[in-house]
Amino acid sequence: MPATVQVNEYNGAGETKTANPSDVDMGSVDSANLDPVANPIVQGDNSFEKVHTLEVTAMGGSSEINTIKIWRTGAMPGSTLHVTNARETTYGGAETYVQPIATTSTKATQTMPSSEPTGANLGIAGTLSGALSSTGETDRLYHQIQTDITDVAGNTTTMNYQYDEVA
Repeated sequence: MPATVQVNEYNGAGETKTANPSDVDMGSVDSANLDPVANPIVQGDNSFEKVHTLEVTAMGGSSEINTIKIWRTGAMPGSTLHVTNARETTYGGAETYVQPIATTSTKATQTMPSSEPTGANLGIAGTLSGALSSTGETDRLYHQIQTDITDVAGNTTTMNYQYDEVA
C-alpha cells in the first residue's frame, strides 16, 4: 500500500494550515482556496506568496519518502515570472515561516522550473538528500507570480509535485 501524502498551504500571521486545499490559485489575497476572478493579480503587481509543504500522513507500506520535485507546466504570458525557493543547486535549506507578502518575495528568488527537474529541488529537514521515514512534512515551498504592466490577464498553469517512495 502506498504512502498517503497531501499538500498543505499556510497563510496569515498565525501560520494557518489548510490541508489538501481544493486548488492553489495565486491571487491578490493571502488565502487558501481563493477565487482568482474575485482576487486577480493586477498587471504590474505580484501575487501574494504561496507557502506549501508536502505532508506524509501515513507511510502505508513505504519505508521512506524522498527526492521531492516541484515544477509547473504551461506557459507564462509576456514577461510574467513564476518564482520559487525550490532549486536543485545552492539549495537555501529549510525556510522559517513568514506571513506571505505581495511585495517582491525575498524567499522565492529563482524561476520556477517549467519541466520536471532531474533531481530533488525541495528539501526535507533542510537538505535535498533528506528523507521522511515516518509521518512529517517537507521544507516549505515559497512561490509567487510577478507581473509587468504590459502582461495580459487570464493565464493558467499546473503545479506538479512528485516524490519517490521506497518500499
